[in-house]
Amino acid sequence: MSEAVAIDSTLQFEIERLQARYVTCIDDDRLEEWPGFFTERCRYQIISSENYERKLPVGVFFADSRAMLSDRVAALRQANIYEAQRYRHLVCATLITSRSGEIITAQSNYQVVRVLQDGSTMIFSIGRYLDRINLNRGQPLFEEKLVIFDNRRVDTLLALPI
Repeated sequence: MSEAVAIDSTLQFEIERLQARYVTCIDDDRLEEWPGFFTERCRYQIISSENYERKLPVGVFFADSRAMLSDRVAALRQANIYEAQRYRHLVCATLITSRSGEIITAQSNYQVVRVLQDGSTMIFSIGRYLDRINLNRGQPLFEEKLVIFDNRRVDTLLALPI
């Protein structure tokens, strides 16, 4: 279990604001901006809670650079074929767990509702984010974002980032 560390309210606000801007970018289909939330060398992984807890490295998506994230967006826009959809993220309970200089670790709970073109909705993913954030002189960026999903089933098409 993670313990919160003593953090001033301004830093807490900045981390929550980063999360809000991140999910709004995805929800508003501004995917070309999405890689800009990460450092050049980064880690973004979507992995089941079972694999994460067993320290099994296999996830459903992995990238280790901003360039790989940009490639993912290009593939979504130009090559992949998938049903039109949009997400609506709900993020809460952001807890800063440590700080070492300019590096913050935090965790947040998330829920993603997927809305299809016909208006039908479903809970698509639910879980937590484990983040390592570089404060980068006042411009916080994710060095690592682990998306750990609790739902046991992943739709056969994970088109958009979570």
